[in-house]
Formats: sequence, C-alpha cells, structure tokens
Amino acid sequence: QVRLVVTGGRSVQAGGSLRLSCTISGVRVDNACMGWFRQAPGKEREEFAIAMIGIDGTDYDESVKGRFTVSRDDVVNVMYLQMNSLKPEDPAKHSCAADSSRTGSDGTSCYRRDFMYDFWGQGTQVTVSS
Repeated sequence: QVRLVVTGGRSVQAGGSLRLSCTISGVRVDNACMGWFRQAPGKEREEFAIAMIGIDGTDYDESVKGRFTVSRDDVVNVMYLQMNSLKPEDPAKHSCAADSSRTGSDGTSCYRRDFMYDFWGQGTQVTVSS
C-alpha cells in the first residue's frame, strides 16, 4: 500500500521560510519521480508541479525558481520542499505526489504534469501574512 503524508504547513510572514515534508511508504523516493503541487484558495489545483525531483535532477515552476528547493532523503524516504522568501501570493494548500512508473533515468524522464502522477498525499496549508 502506497501512502504519502505531508506535514509542515503553517502561517509565516512574508519573506520568511518554511520546510514541507512528504513522508512516503510503499514507493522509494529514489526510484520514482516526485512532485509538489499547490492549490491556491478558491482555485483548482495547478496542473503542473511547482517542484519536481527525479534521479536525473530537479525542475521548478518559474514562480518559485530561486526561492524553493526540492530535495529528498533516501534513507528515511522523505521528500522536502524548502520554501524561502515567501510572498503574499504563495499561500496555498501544498500536496505531494509520486509517479511510480518513472525514475528520471534510463530513458524515463520525469514530468511536472499532474496526470503523470499516480499516488497523492493530502495537502498542507501554507499561509503568508504581510
């Protein structure tokens, strides 16, 4: 059974930092494409991951590039999203997802599109106050 549990969401001030964690069981983080998605208040979840990590590297949405960093700890099977320089437009429910059919190596590229991911965790709310 695959399970993804997201933790770390809270309220921070603009310019502050926050780290989200996605703890996975049933899928190895070093053997899958992993992504972070967000859903802003009153909107649908975005179709493209804001951050993605696979064996061959990472990729980011332009809106978070240079501010957010995705990483993983293969020992404890956790993916992280370090969020720095948070802006008032960043608040959203953030969820993590796994594409277990790809690893980002051996010809299986990772993609940021949501329909590529087959396992999802629940969201955690990030709020930014100005």
